Amino acid sequence: MAGSPRRTAGRRLQLPLLCLLLQGATAILFAVFVRYSHETDAALWHWRNHSNADNEFYFRYPSFQDVHTMIFVGFGFLMVFLQRYGFSSVGFTFLLAAFALQWSTLVQGFFHSFHGGHIHVGVESMINADFCAGAVLISFGAILGKTGPAQLLLMALLEVVLFGLNEFVLLSLLGVKDAGGSMTIHTFGAYFGLVLSRVLYRPQLEKSKHRQGSVYHSDLFAMIGTIFLWIFWPSFNSAPTTLGDGQHRTALNTYYSLTASTLSTFALSALVGRDGRLDMVHVQNAALAGGVVVGTSAEMMLTPFGALVAGFLAGTVSTLGYKFFTVQMPLGPWAEQGPILESKLKVQDTCGVHNLHGMPGVLGALLGVLVAGLATHEAYGDGLESVFPLLAKGQRSATSQAMHQLFGLFVTLIFASVGGSLGGLLLRLPFLDSPPDSQCYEDQIYWEVPGEHEDLAQGPLRAEEPETRA
Repeated sequence: MAGSPRRTAGRRLQLPLLCLLLQGATAILFAVFVRYSHETDAALWHWRNHSNADNEFYFRYPSFQDVHTMIFVGFGFLMVFLQRYGFSSVGFTFLLAAFALQWSTLVQGFFHSFHGGHIHVGVESMINADFCAGAVLISFGAILGKTGPAQLLLMALLEVVLFGLNEFVLLSLLGVKDAGGSMTIHTFGAYFGLVLSRVLYRPQLEKSKHRQGSVYHSDLFAMIGTIFLWIFWPSFNSAPTTLGDGQHRTALNTYYSLTASTLSTFALSALVGRDGRLDMVHVQNAALAGGVVVGTSAEMMLTPFGALVAGFLAGTVSTLGYKFFTVQMPLGPWAEQGPILESKLKVQDTCGVHNLHGMPGVLGALLGVLVAGLATHEAYGDGLESVFPLLAKGQRSATSQAMHQLFGLFVTLIFASVGGSLGGLLLRLPFLDSPPDSQCYEDQIYWEVPGEHEDLAQGPLRAEEPETRA
């Protein structure tokens, strides 16, 4: 039994009506405002007599493919660790990302590519929309299993607007450099989701604790998401950077940082694990922290050594975060109170986005402050204009650029906190369908699950017992 008849009727109507309303509204806005860019429009491209090989598509589309795969396969499968929430993890990722791509095309277009009364789109706008969808999915990870699809769509509706506004303030007004999104994507998405989770705090969530763990096959599927993200992360960070040495350097720095975060994750996991055993939760997540931490500085002259140090530090911080902040402490004064984030701050972070995206994102922003402050004409040569154009023109000193980077982090945290609070109030509206405390982390609330016909109030019937994430 999936709930009362009244709740079932509301669920039957809410999602279809909201999907149709949002799709209809975006379609109308597309018809009025969205046009092809000069590299996409048949008449404009051929009128300028370009060679087809010069079209930006051939330079950007390979990176777009990698980023697109990360959004739909990487993020989706990374969140299937919950034993009875696999359909929802992958399915709602699909739904949220599909809507966010359309809505962010409009929002980002108004901020960055609006001229002549129209938004002009091409392969670069596709990449930027994927980045925005990534921030939305990071926030989704913080409230995974505790919200319904209609609530999630409304979250995306609000978050995309604030993401676009924060990105415009940082990149266009403050002149902050953040190609891989340590601030605009990871820090913003993480703390938007964490504040949202705090507003949506469920004191009786213990009723669903038996579904909150993983089983062998769910952790194995989640590892598929990890591998996809790990492989394609150099493309994620380098996709929007300047073609040539900047893109090459960004991919290289990300590549080395990821390798170092993987080694530090394995080292710390065995060191703090029970009986020296590795924890799959650490490997699934903290190994990726190297990609997050160099998001801001990867296009700068970080050096390969600097990338290794940054990645190792990020993997260490992330692993310790999963061990001591998100899971229940095995010893000490908080052992019987549950995870520190939940017991002390009342933040129920399902996927541990604070450990993978929040702390490494802030660390990456601070690393960007340091590297920007050390920028010199001698180190960058003629390449200084592509990385720090204001420094090259003499309009800003390296110290001033570093201060702007630091202020950008502060602005991001403000936007994320205020946005998460507003989002939480929006999602708490009483007419919105959400799972009751006793039925969180359960696919059968929203999906037809083959071979499953139990009464959810009595708890799921399953052959294998879950392993908790503690």
